[in-house]
Amino acid sequence: MSWLELSRPALHRNIDSLCKLAGKSEVAVCVKANAYGHGLPEIVRLLGEDPRMHYITVHSLDEAIAARDAGWDRRIMVLGPLPRHRLSAVVVYDLEPVIFDKPTLKALGIMADRKETAIRTHLKLETGTNRQGITSMDLPGFAKIYQKYPGLKKPYGAGMHFANIEDTTSHEYAEFQLANFKKLVAEMRKLKIGPKIRHTACSAALVLFGKTHFELSRPGISAYGHWSSKETYLSYRLRGGGNDLFQPVLSWRARITQLKRLGADSFIGYGCTYRTTSTTRLAIVPVGYADGYDRRLSNLAYVLVRGRRAPVRGRICMNLMMVDVTDITGVSRGDEVTLIGRDGNEVITAEQLGQWAGTINYEILSRLSPNLPRIIED
Repeated sequence: MSWLELSRPALHRNIDSLCKLAGKSEVAVCVKANAYGHGLPEIVRLLGEDPRMHYITVHSLDEAIAARDAGWDRRIMVLGPLPRHRLSAVVVYDLEPVIFDKPTLKALGIMADRKETAIRTHLKLETGTNRQGITSMDLPGFAKIYQKYPGLKKPYGAGMHFANIEDTTSHEYAEFQLANFKKLVAEMRKLKIGPKIRHTACSAALVLFGKTHFELSRPGISAYGHWSSKETYLSYRLRGGGNDLFQPVLSWRARITQLKRLGADSFIGYGCTYRTTSTTRLAIVPVGYADGYDRRLSNLAYVLVRGRRAPVRGRICMNLMMVDVTDITGVSRGDEVTLIGRDGNEVITAEQLGQWAGTINYEILSRLSPNLPRIIED
């Protein structure tokens, strides 16, 4: 009664755009958070259709294992922390962890030497975001660990994450971080642990700054057809960029399960937050906040029915929502409802839902329930 549609042509078109922007930089699409809500197994399989895609990035060990289970046999970079008691999975599943603490690196070194194998690692450098990351003072200690354990060799990669490249049209802080990154890489080389590849570019950096591409770029939301922010889009357009760079991959549909007619002065939903002013035809849709449709959209959002906008009435429930179809002729039980996507000439985007809910497109997409069926369409 509710499902997500994933457009294969849209995804491959987005990958084409990203590869052209990246130039000689390899593209590693981020599939964390269930592929930004799109479905990790489905997206991994689609990415596997493209011979240019040699890398994906994930946040967690479990996401990496899910990608392997979905058939991904190419390289996987794990961006987030690793559970100490499960480090053997790095070798078992042939993963490349991003390291930001010495105990984890030492444990990997001991394991690599014991198993007589080599482990590819990346160092996360702290340049000004102040989340996970290694400072200049930390580097000598990491160098000693690399020198002690032959199985680690030296860092295969070094990366960072920008703090303020998406939310502004002024990129002074991004330039500051990039300069810090270059200094830290230079220090790594002096310590004889210089990386083979460097990676700094998220979606916004990949679109706007060629000098951030280095040997590898790590786009996320742009691969799924969405802009990182209005500011990123504006910066790109002001530089002469076109309006057709990305195309949303995901649409969200459901079906009307009940229709009812209400008289004037009838309350709708929990808390009696909406009261009709005239005779109203109400459609019940089996979608709620448990599915990822934000409760903050209550009495604010619209859905599309028969190519027309139908306003949400009353509070979003856990598994249900109510919409007003009074002014839409011919609506029947079982009719399709579009929550995200296009119906005729009308479209509702993740960006619009984010604006109505007081959040961002990332959250709207990544919170889509993994239990929703995902259907790949050509």
